[in-house]
Amino acid sequence: NMNFLPGIWWSLSLVLVWATPPVTSSWWYMGAVGSSRVMCDNVPGLVSRQRQLCRRHPEAMLSIGRGVAAWTAECQHQFRRHRWDCNALERGQRLLGRVLLRSSRESAFVHAISSAGVVFAITRACSQGELKSCSCDPKKKGSAKDSKGHFDWGGCSDNIDYGIKFARAFVDAKERKGKDARALMNLHNNRAGRKAVKRFLKQECKCHGVSGSCTLRTCWLAMADFRKTGDYLWKKYNGAIQVVMNQDGTGFTVANKKFKKPTKNDLVYFESSPDYCIRDRDVGSLGTAGRVCNQTSRGMDSCEVMCCGRGYDTSRVSRMTKCECKFHWCCAVRCQDCLEVVDIHTCKAPKSTGWISRT
Repeated sequence: NMNFLPGIWWSLSLVLVWATPPVTSSWWYMGAVGSSRVMCDNVPGLVSRQRQLCRRHPEAMLSIGRGVAAWTAECQHQFRRHRWDCNALERGQRLLGRVLLRSSRESAFVHAISSAGVVFAITRACSQGELKSCSCDPKKKGSAKDSKGHFDWGGCSDNIDYGIKFARAFVDAKERKGKDARALMNLHNNRAGRKAVKRFLKQECKCHGVSGSCTLRTCWLAMADFRKTGDYLWKKYNGAIQVVMNQDGTGFTVANKKFKKPTKNDLVYFESSPDYCIRDRDVGSLGTAGRVCNQTSRGMDSCEVMCCGRGYDTSRVSRMTKCECKFHWCCAVRCQDCLEVVDIHTCKAPKSTGWISRT
């Protein structure tokens, strides 16, 4: 039974499976369903508003599936050197669900990056003409002026406002049914994720004129690579603010009065994170046994921190690398294949390697 997974995440993971299902997946039937109504009615965990949007925009569900893939990869990239590495997404949805059942900083980041991923995917689909309900930004027409002078709007400006509107309606729908502290926290972090994508919208221009001179310019607005959003939200994760509910239950106040009040761009959380050192289903931790660590680092990926003081094993392995690279005029770089012997350090397992028992 997977229905305990909180919020929108189980629904989004099913949409991803429906969009790009593995051959061996038990959910393969999702891709074989004939009509959008039947498909949408068979996705467990959707609230009525989400089912309505699914039926009305079945093609958008494929875009959301791509958004899930994008934010999953970005989450794993950002946490690659940490004890919790976001790989619970691959190794078991139950573990991700347990992480999200806590109101921790990791949960805050996942809500923000996943909301951002949906905005990015829907906006990109609009620009590429994949959705019937939207296209390029209709407001970017005619002439305008910037610091370099006058220009004409042209090309296809990314319709970020539509992407945000759709993501807010779909992703927030389930949280809006709840009035508790976790629902308010999730809504706040969802919005922070959406705002992060818009933050990196940039103006691109093409010059027209004699010999490429910029006597005339055509410009459009384009989203930056999703990595910029991921890097920005990673900084927000590291500076996330612990909060408590205010007395009337309508919002937050900082848990520690020494810290500033969170803005709409900040991530917020209620609970301190577990250490993720050992396998613990209740907190969604896979533990760090067998994880590769960096013997020379002083950061989170160091063997001391990553292995939680348990020590590490070292194995010597051989691998092929590119070496003796030379630049040849013009314009190629040619390298030789060299055999390199390196030491790989992996964290020792605790004395008990099974899942922790709380009984």
